Amino acid sequence: MSVSDPVADFLTCIRNAIGAKHRKVDVPASNMKTELAKVLLRERFINNFKLIEDGKQGMLRLYLKYTADDVNVISGIKRVSTPGRRVYVGKTEIPRVMGGLGTTIVSTSKGVMTDREAREAGLGGELLAQVW
Repeated sequence: MSVSDPVADFLTCIRNAIGAKHRKVDVPASNMKTELAKVLLRERFINNFKLIEDGKQGMLRLYLKYTADDVNVISGIKRVSTPGRRVYVGKTEIPRVMGGLGTTIVSTSKGVMTDREAREAGLGGELLAQVW
């Protein structure tokens, strides 16, 4: 069965794993999900990720990050743009999450990047997700 919104499915898998206090989560791999995982790793929301080849699509294993007192680093994760309602912004309209404490993930013409990286590069694009 095909998923109509793979990015939302990816974020939901992470959200569910956090709610269940799992240390790792496996999701079906794709290029977009790999780029999202790279952004989450760069912003230190996850410990690591790896691509597991299975002869088909492959699996992306994310290692979730917790603090010393067993509280997850990701307190919230939300999909912004959906297949039914795409949200595009210019370089000056990229929103800040929680006054800069969170991260907006933007898909630009130069690839998937954070809101800070997009502002520095002077690029706008599609708002994929917000993480805080």
